[in-house]
Amino acid sequence: MQSVVGDVPTPQGCGVVLKAARERAGLSVQEISQRLKMPVRVIQSLEAGQWDQSGGVVFVRGQLRSYGRLLKVDVEPFLQQAETVVARPAELVSHSHTPRFQYFFESFKRRAVYVVLTLVIATPVWMALRPSSGPSPDAATASLDVVPVAPRAGPMADASSPAVKPQAAPYVASMAPLPRAATPWLSLSFKGDSWVEVNAPDGRKVEHALLRAGDERRYAQGEVGRIKLGDATAVDVQQAGSTVDLAPYQRANVARFTVSSEGSLAPVVD
Repeated sequence: MQSVVGDVPTPQGCGVVLKAARERAGLSVQEISQRLKMPVRVIQSLEAGQWDQSGGVVFVRGQLRSYGRLLKVDVEPFLQQAETVVARPAELVSHSHTPRFQYFFESFKRRAVYVVLTLVIATPVWMALRPSSGPSPDAATASLDVVPVAPRAGPMADASSPAVKPQAAPYVASMAPLPRAATPWLSLSFKGDSWVEVNAPDGRKVEHALLRAGDERRYAQGEVGRIKLGDATAVDVQQAGSTVDLAPYQRANVARFTVSSEGSLAPVVD
């Protein structure tokens, strides 16, 4: 029986509906666990309505969708309540107090360091770009399409003929297009919210966070060694300008794969 508060089903009611559908199908919790590749404790938590023990909001949504598709149960009406039920991580609030004098002193010191660094960087650049001397008095403006004229010489030239001053060679304007920005080696574009874990080849954490719809992450070759996407349907993966099909690396809506230094992808076997 579905639990109801007013006219709105409660999250606990979703677990009751899933459990009843499983029992009608004659399936055990262990069989569901094997088909969905989920731990038994996760299946039991979903049926008991203990969503706060099943991971983050994104993981709970993916698990419920997978469970609902298997049993042909519509769980969409319950997904909007997941964020209010699943426990959010505690926010750290600083209670330290900084004296007013120390605050102004630290602020002044930071600004002074910024000014000094700006002068150190800008002065050599300005000196390099500053012209070494003024224009030559004999300098003349020449058109780009003017052909230089050679001075008159030979027996036909006489002393009364004025000396012809040779013109400088014309400037050559390059019509080559400006170089385009290089395409990122690997990029993640988010159509919806998804938890992301990106590790470097040496195991160092590059990104462990919940990213929102509209976010994008780009990585250079050799920067990424392993990636885990909590909701694979909410992420578009591009490698060297080509879209990556996440189906071979996806289990229960969670995609896990490794990236070699040459760019080949391989599923992660837990």
